[in-house]
Parts: sequence; C-alpha cells; structure tokens
Amino acid sequence: MHLQESGEMYLETILILSREKSAVRAIDIVEYMHFSKPSVSRAMGLLKSGGYLTVDADGHIQLTDVGREVAEKIYERHTVLSDLLTRLGVEPEIAAADACKIEHVISDQTFAALCAHKELYDKS
Repeated sequence: MHLQESGEMYLETILILSREKSAVRAIDIVEYMHFSKPSVSRAMGLLKSGGYLTVDADGHIQLTDVGREVAEKIYERHTVLSDLLTRLGVEPEIAAADACKIEHVISDQTFAALCAHKELYDKS
C-alpha cells in the first residue's frame, strides 16, 4: 500500500503523541490534528489494514515496525527542514508549516544533500 501525504501525517502524529503519552487513542489524534472523528476513524482503518498500525481492545493505537519507520522518516524530514528554513531567516511558525508541505514531496537524494549541507554548516 502506497501512502499518501495524509497517511504520512497521521503516522507522524501518532509518533509525536506516543512520545508524549503512554497510550495514544483516536481522540488524541482528533484533538492534535483538528480533524473530525469520522475522518480519523476512517484513516485508522486504512492504516491498520495497510499494516502500519495496530489498535488493541482498549482503543490504544501503536505503530508497527513499518509504520514507525515511515513516521520517523517523515518526522526527521520535518525537523531538519524546519531547522534549515529557520536558519535561513524564516519565522519558526512559517518554517514549520512549509516543512510540513515539503517533507512529503522531497526526494531522498535532495534530502540527503540538505542533510550533508546542514552537517557541514553545523561543523563550522
């Protein structure tokens, strides 16, 4: 199953929430993303059937290994891109919003080049 941007956003959100809470539930995602309960429910069903997450009997959502891998990749892109844009003088809120858009379409090659550039910048 190929993930679209919205699926990646849900996985990233679950990762972020799991770092803040011991158990993530659909209502937590609703509140964090400001989406409707039916939208979140439908997305959770699709991500579950795609093998990206599991939901236990108590409604606790956990990422599978595949889901965690995707979520961490997107989250890393978001944090690196936000940092780079902020260093270029973009206001933090705008940098975060722009990074959120870019993180889903940037190629692996371009992202690797940006990371290498950031590494050189950090050393100087």
